[in-house]
Amino acid sequence: MTSGSASPVDFRSRINDEDSKLIARLYALTKKSPKLVRSTEYAAPADPAIKLRSWKMNEFKYYDIPSPFPTLARGLFTQEVQVDNETKYRIVVRGYDKFFNIGEVPWTSWASLESHTSPPYTLTQKSNGCIIFIAALTPTKLVVTSKHAIGTADESGNLAHSQVGHKWLKKHLQDAGKTEEELAKVLWKKNWTAVAELCDDSFEEHVLPYSQEKTGLHLHGLNECSKHFRTMPPNVVDAFASEWGFIQTLSTEVKTIPEVKSFTEEIGRAGKWRGEALEGFVVRTHVSTDPPSKGNPSLSPYEPGSCFFFKVKFDEPYMMYRDWREVTKILLSKGPTMSHVPKSKMRRLETRLYSQWVINEIKRDRKQFDQYTRGRGIISTRERFLKWLQSPDGKKALAGEKMGLHSNESASAELNSDKTFGKTIIVPVAIPGVGKTSIAVALVYLFGFGHTQSDDIRAKKPAPIFIKNVTNLLKKHDVVIADKNNHLQQHRQQLRDATANMRPPVRLIGLNWSFDIPQSTIHRICSERVAARGENHQTLRADTSRSYEDVLWMFLNKAEELQEGEVDASIEMDIEEDLESALKRAVDGCVDILGLPRPDAEKMGEALAVARGYSPPTSKKKDEEKKKAPSEPRYFALLPELDLVEVMKKRMNEEDVPPEGKTFWETLLANKRTGDRLPHVTVVHSKSVQGDDSDSKRLWDLCRGLNLLPKSPLFTFKLDHVVWNDRVMAVTISNLAVCSDDNLDPQSDERTKAIEFVIKLPSDVRERLHITVGTQSQDIPPVEAKDLVERWKAGQKEGIGECAFTDLWVKGRVKGLQR
Repeated sequence: MTSGSASPVDFRSRINDEDSKLIARLYALTKKSPKLVRSTEYAAPADPAIKLRSWKMNEFKYYDIPSPFPTLARGLFTQEVQVDNETKYRIVVRGYDKFFNIGEVPWTSWASLESHTSPPYTLTQKSNGCIIFIAALTPTKLVVTSKHAIGTADESGNLAHSQVGHKWLKKHLQDAGKTEEELAKVLWKKNWTAVAELCDDSFEEHVLPYSQEKTGLHLHGLNECSKHFRTMPPNVVDAFASEWGFIQTLSTEVKTIPEVKSFTEEIGRAGKWRGEALEGFVVRTHVSTDPPSKGNPSLSPYEPGSCFFFKVKFDEPYMMYRDWREVTKILLSKGPTMSHVPKSKMRRLETRLYSQWVINEIKRDRKQFDQYTRGRGIISTRERFLKWLQSPDGKKALAGEKMGLHSNESASAELNSDKTFGKTIIVPVAIPGVGKTSIAVALVYLFGFGHTQSDDIRAKKPAPIFIKNVTNLLKKHDVVIADKNNHLQQHRQQLRDATANMRPPVRLIGLNWSFDIPQSTIHRICSERVAARGENHQTLRADTSRSYEDVLWMFLNKAEELQEGEVDASIEMDIEEDLESALKRAVDGCVDILGLPRPDAEKMGEALAVARGYSPPTSKKKDEEKKKAPSEPRYFALLPELDLVEVMKKRMNEEDVPPEGKTFWETLLANKRTGDRLPHVTVVHSKSVQGDDSDSKRLWDLCRGLNLLPKSPLFTFKLDHVVWNDRVMAVTISNLAVCSDDNLDPQSDERTKAIEFVIKLPSDVRERLHITVGTQSQDIPPVEAKDLVERWKAGQKEGIGECAFTDLWVKGRVKGLQR
């Protein structure tokens, strides 16, 4: 029987010693290295007495050889069973082994695939949704999960992925005249996990739209619930889908790796297959039992004879579509003007035109975008634009955009017609954690550029040595990457000055991570990346004191945006993009500006693998580091991820704002009294903490617990009203809740502590939550904003002006701050 269960099912027949030992190893590993393997326990919805444990591996470690994991399964749910007073384990749900894109790891280069895999090669259409697992909990009951969770509805009643997947399963079974009990019986007998893709635009929109007949669960796999990765061939999967009412996944078969390459390249150029747009293919084959002599089979973590998958993804137009989605969200948040569109998104002509079109659409009818930020209407908005693009007005606008681009290029060429460049320096403009060294390492692999890092220099005054290293490398290389944050104008000017006398002139190309999104967003993204890389850096390492977070704030507060004329050309990067997307952006810029040949998908994948496996050649030894005790924050605050000044400008310029409010706001702006670049919602201040048993001390401890988590959970809250008197202006906050789309496991420590924070937040604190917009003069303390909000909420509104926001929601996390 299962541990702690009153279920009469005898699970002993389902126990396999090899599987049980595997799970025992996972338990031991998570105890020894909790950052490497994590697990979460769930009560099975069909029988809450049965407890299932979901296992999640550190994504970055799937690239390591040898693998640190005893299994490469991505999606694994297990059950503890007592057999003769001994603890055993059963695999209940088993996903695919982790697989990679072409070239992403050494064993997915075309040459390696030809050496280490055997025919046939089945290419299945890469579905555009989220994965759902269906397995037998007992001989009569099913369990339905997402990749790592058995979800429950969030605070707003929105269903989890697994719940929506279960709803669709019921519909498919009903249409096929089947029952869950019948399906459970078959899956139990076969010991299979059914693997499907949930494609439902009404629940969650992705890149590609799905018609009504294609909406639901697309079945693409039947896996044995065992340690070894064994999945059924496509003909068995297709027959199963037909019998049980699932949507079949399209597939085709070829006999050789060269055929896979030529076929996918042809489809990639066409952008469609069998009349449908697609993101790419998942290729299913086997690891050779007797690998050919060429190549090195030890490079692969998969055992000979096992099932083996790899994928071939198509980049466009999906990256462009994603840019359109992000541009729309920014314009809805900041306001519909071109000045709010990040420079990193404006490389493509189509995106510039889309930005202008969607600005007009937002101004014409904002209500059509009411659900956009909640993932609704993204595809329909894009399709309206594409339809408009084919209209006479759209064609005329496109022609005008092309003409304007051509004119700008001609003017630029004329301006620099007497300037022929020789060598080139690529100048990152960034802060720690954006990924500049990873990009540099990948570019060096792709193009053979010279590369020097400031962090490798151990002198007290590293700047002169760094400049000398750059100029020395220019003697050997046509292009050199000056790998330093270069976040100050003086850093960029030093490179210009050092090469001023070189002939022909040296060209400077900025690799520019603009600081045009909220500081709190930049800090969250970069600090999570610094924490994820751990000790894999020369100096800035993740530590228990979180000192690296203070370093990031220092860089953010001092950073100076790249200005016109500082460099000869600029590649606009995006802090929020992952490494793969960022590398594509950097390569596009190098190809366009330097006229270099474009690397193919395999070479790009190899460059990513090199970047991910990079370790710095030098590193400060731990005993050289100054031991620093964690410094206590002065206060804990929610950091809303928004540009407060832009939000306020938009609201205070609207017609319904009282004249005295407009006047006071304009005075704050004119006198630069709108606070710093980091708006915050103070939750508790150290000065207010009174005694170990006080409410303020308990709240302080709650905040400290959130602040020390490996990944800070995100909260969502509503900006309600702007309130003011003749001394201070503030924005009131309401509806604080845990953010439902932060990719945290529902039962993770992070999510549990976040929910605890919301539940235990004292009502008086909840009522006074606010952002201080500004004070009339320097001698007015910001704490007056708290008093103003408390009086206004108590109904004491004499002398207080107000205006409301309309459905303005933002995200933020709790952080300890010193300033």
